[in-house]
Amino acid sequence: MSGYGDIAMTLAADVVALAIRAKVKITSAESCTGGMISAALTDIAGSSAMFEQGFVTYSNAVKTKMLGVSEETLQVHGAVSEPVACEMASGALIVSGADIAVSVSGIAGPGASESKPEGRVCFGVASAQGVYCETLEFGTIGRAEVRKASTDHALELISDLLKRDY
Repeated sequence: MSGYGDIAMTLAADVVALAIRAKVKITSAESCTGGMISAALTDIAGSSAMFEQGFVTYSNAVKTKMLGVSEETLQVHGAVSEPVACEMASGALIVSGADIAVSVSGIAGPGASESKPEGRVCFGVASAQGVYCETLEFGTIGRAEVRKASTDHALELISDLLKRDY
């Protein structure tokens, strides 16, 4: 019963309501989720009051071009890393003019390596309070489930920030 159709909709509705109440704008910078966070938020009626744009930056070149992610950071750490997730969130915040940005970069599978296993996803959240990044290991639950779980977690991170700081 979990996943994009159930949990994400509830989380998205919570985020939209909290953001509207706090009068804040939210943006997303997505890689492995391919726009699922943006879709979850914009599925909620009234979301245009708090969501103006999101970024799907699947390739490294677009992460650099659109969000200002450093080529050096990408080379040293790889796209699936906390430093890249932090730079994605910070860049999205600056480019969009939003108050909160969430980013996601991960290995949904297949195509994992020993150093970057399937199900590893890095998240970033940027706001006036600073930038927070973390990595979760969802394991080999399948591509669709990694993407759904990542969307859910990103929405939880935004909800937690809104409840704590706004």
